[in-house]
Amino acid sequence: MITRGQGHDLTVYLAERAAELRFFGGYWAMPGGTTASEDLAANAATGDAALDEANALQACADRELFEELGLMRRQLPDGRSEPAALQPHRQELLEFEAQMAKKKGDGLPKPTSPWPGIITNSAAPEALRSLCRIETPAFAPVRYDTVFFHVPVEQCASGTGVDEAGNPSPEIWPGELVDGRFWSPQDALTAWQAGELLLVPPVVIMLEHLAAADDFEQFARKIEATTVGYKNGDLHQVRFSPGIVLAPLRTPTLPPATTTNCYIVGHKELWIVDPGSPDPLEQQRLLDLLDKLTSCGQQLKGVLLTHHHPDHVGGVLGLCQARGLKAFGHAHTLERIDVNIPRGDAMADGDRIALGTSPDGQPGWELQAIFTPGHDQGHLCFRESRYEATLVGDMLSTISTIIIDPPEGHLATYLQSLDLISQLEMSTLYPAHGPAVRNGQRLVQKYIRHRRQRESTLLKVLREAPGTIDELLPKVYWDADPRMFPFASRSLLAGLQKLEEEGRACDDGGRWQLATEQSPEQ
Repeated sequence: MITRGQGHDLTVYLAERAAELRFFGGYWAMPGGTTASEDLAANAATGDAALDEANALQACADRELFEELGLMRRQLPDGRSEPAALQPHRQELLEFEAQMAKKKGDGLPKPTSPWPGIITNSAAPEALRSLCRIETPAFAPVRYDTVFFHVPVEQCASGTGVDEAGNPSPEIWPGELVDGRFWSPQDALTAWQAGELLLVPPVVIMLEHLAAADDFEQFARKIEATTVGYKNGDLHQVRFSPGIVLAPLRTPTLPPATTTNCYIVGHKELWIVDPGSPDPLEQQRLLDLLDKLTSCGQQLKGVLLTHHHPDHVGGVLGLCQARGLKAFGHAHTLERIDVNIPRGDAMADGDRIALGTSPDGQPGWELQAIFTPGHDQGHLCFRESRYEATLVGDMLSTISTIIIDPPEGHLATYLQSLDLISQLEMSTLYPAHGPAVRNGQRLVQKYIRHRRQRESTLLKVLREAPGTIDELLPKVYWDADPRMFPFASRSLLAGLQKLEEEGRACDDGGRWQLATEQSPEQ
């Protein structure tokens, strides 16, 4: 957290990440990076694991501060600090990082880092202040354990960039970062709420605390208490876009997932989507989060269900009883859930739920139901009208493919639903399993291509020889983990049934083959 100024004049530096980056491409974040071997090498091992980690994190912060922004908290060994003296060193470091990226994993010896020669030959500055530590919740396949340090820009000794007064200032060189500027916390949040700025979820949390605090010390106490609560089991308020909180709950779901995303949608009026965990401890975590979200007068309106599968409805009864709510969903869903769950009206394609006023004050905010059967007969997606974010349930996942399990699952119908989703105006896509993605249509198109490729592989395998599902499975799903074959076999059956419905394959006593009227070219 790089800041400039004091009190109400304090601003925070945010940097825009390159759109093509896999991790939060296109979002604005606080600059930083991961520890590397040179950070460990810059500090002699003490034998104390905690101290060695703390030293490496400090070294990493100093290195990234210079590498990404051209800022140094100390002078060069020869005492020079003007930009012309620093720029060659920064360029050398960036070239070294590029070398490291190319050599990663290929077994070649790594080059010697130029960083210790730049940094450790001069007097070490005072250690950076650690504000908090946040670990990515369990919904993501790649999780980051991140320490946030405070860097008042006034404490930097030198930089490759300078402001109008000649003081060191962050300077973006195009690469992983493409832009950067100082924001007042409230201005950044206002731009985010207006849909003009993408912010990474931890930064939203920190900016909200910073905007609400009377001074920096109050902020530091609040953010530390909040993140200690996360460590002790509190649910994060994970928001990839305004008005939607992602709350991953541990559920008995299918691997590789271990959680199902429950969503709280709204601003003043809140709807809970898919409270899926049957675990009383997980249900209590959700209740605690809802209490925080309603602490300033917000109202819980009801529960929405994408479909009836156990990992999506396991906590519905407990939540409805605890908060006096009713559950809403498609008629096929409502007729299949626990009879003791209080029910609202059945929902159909196109039905709209009023959300009241959007986070940026726009009236007429709505959540629209979209009927998307195929994975489940009563499956609904939900799209909100202000930011065009879409909750897709089990239509798509960001950590795996979707299993189509006959007879409940029907592949041709699922593909029709995918095609319907592909025609929606969509920004952020929120799946039931895995993190959200900002360009939802890119993932939809990836799924459509994947299904086409899998069908092409299946046809190719059938041309070579007929076979039972067990015989065809390793050939069609050659790229799948064998431990997932019991699940893949269900999707394979769905694919074979689709070909049979289209007259392109037939089942001969458990052995599947191409239909006799189909030519090899087909």
